[in-house]
Amino acid sequence: MSIFKGAGVAIVTPMKPDGSIHFEKLAEYVENQITAGTDAIIVNGTTGEAATMSYDEQEEAVKVVVSAAKKRVPVIAGAGSNNTKNAVKLAVNARKAGADAILTVTPFYNKATQKGLKLYYKEVAAAAELPLIMYNVPGRTGCNILPKTAVELSDEVENIVAIKDAAGNISQTMKMAHLNNGNLDIYSGNDDQVIPILSAGGIGVISVLSNVAPKDTHDMVMEYLNGNTKKALELQLKAIPLIDALFCEVNPIPVKTALNLMGKEAGVFRSPMCEMDEKNVEVLKKAMKEYGLLN
Repeated sequence: MSIFKGAGVAIVTPMKPDGSIHFEKLAEYVENQITAGTDAIIVNGTTGEAATMSYDEQEEAVKVVVSAAKKRVPVIAGAGSNNTKNAVKLAVNARKAGADAILTVTPFYNKATQKGLKLYYKEVAAAAELPLIMYNVPGRTGCNILPKTAVELSDEVENIVAIKDAAGNISQTMKMAHLNNGNLDIYSGNDDQVIPILSAGGIGVISVLSNVAPKDTHDMVMEYLNGNTKKALELQLKAIPLIDALFCEVNPIPVKTALNLMGKEAGVFRSPMCEMDEKNVEVLKKAMKEYGLLN
């Protein structure tokens, strides 16, 4: 059974002026997302600046999101590392904190072989005792899960059930879909490729865009899955300029900036993330105004 179908938000972690996590605001974000139709909450991901958070902070963030979600939608916790033992610890902590599933990025920097990736995912999955979504984002990690590896893992390990495909390579996605034996759910990891990945049998997106446009992101997926492909495509194409602006600097800098511009109080960044370049802020503002997010 799929963890979710539709749009899951890769939720931003709001920060106070001193750089500490604004947990009350995080709970507020969760409520707003669920009210707008978001189908799952992904906490402690790239967009949530998890790489700058301690184990204790990540565990507390999961607890806050689980409490705020009140079982209305699945809560998926990021639990990945370039050190397998650390990934295992994060996965166990996520389970104890009440997460429904985990999202596990490939080991970054190490450049693991496909054999090494299989060993890594099997060890994390065994420790997690939760459904696991593999997260493939080679542009950040320098490590690519090949289609054959992804499908073999889903066939061999019962709780490895899905992949967040942020490789940006539609040919690779198509090959993975061709090899899929029905044990692997595919989620788009790129907001500009939701419709292409749905057309290859995907069932949703893990989205940055959803932080600022949750209803439209949900509707984009569900219109497609319900057979209204024309409406779904219209929503995808309408969002392209905004998506481009949300990635004109490294994520999550633009999306946190966008939330701040909308008065949502996403707060400051943790180093090495920093304030957005002013010329790019103007690009972002223009796209947000054209989309209807700003006056």
